[in-house]
Amino acid sequence: MTTTQNIATDTVLAGGPILGTVGVSGLTLFTGLVLVLGWRGAKRVKMDRDKSGGLGIVFGTLAVAAGGLWSDLAKGVSEIPASVVQGGIFGDIGLGAVALSLSALTFLPDWKKTVAPGLLGISAGVTYGMAGGLWGLCSMFVLKIGASLGAM
Repeated sequence: MTTTQNIATDTVLAGGPILGTVGVSGLTLFTGLVLVLGWRGAKRVKMDRDKSGGLGIVFGTLAVAAGGLWSDLAKGVSEIPASVVQGGIFGDIGLGAVALSLSALTFLPDWKKTVAPGLLGISAGVTYGMAGGLWGLCSMFVLKIGASLGAM
């Protein structure tokens, strides 16, 4: 976890007057529940490819910041697609290219089911934080939103 992620995590842990003490783990739990309920076809959660991929990215980013079991779960999900893209067949591909590839795989194909873009989004969210650059900014953006929600 980078220093910036630690700062965002510390901010989210502060209890706010509206939501109380939510914490990064609480936000991760909420995001994961919405994602899974959307996959299962809950009537109140209308899930499509873009929502599933976006929520997957948010879940992956928050899970890495939360640490513990959440981090292990998200990193486990991200291992398979990242290893396929970064495997030795394609040469020496950096994490920025892996993040770009995972984003393309999440949002460009016309997925009939919403589980695949969600899992690819989780993988992308984990990879964004490690890749740095523009991808790291995306990761920090998600964490800042989480910090704002935690301060409510």
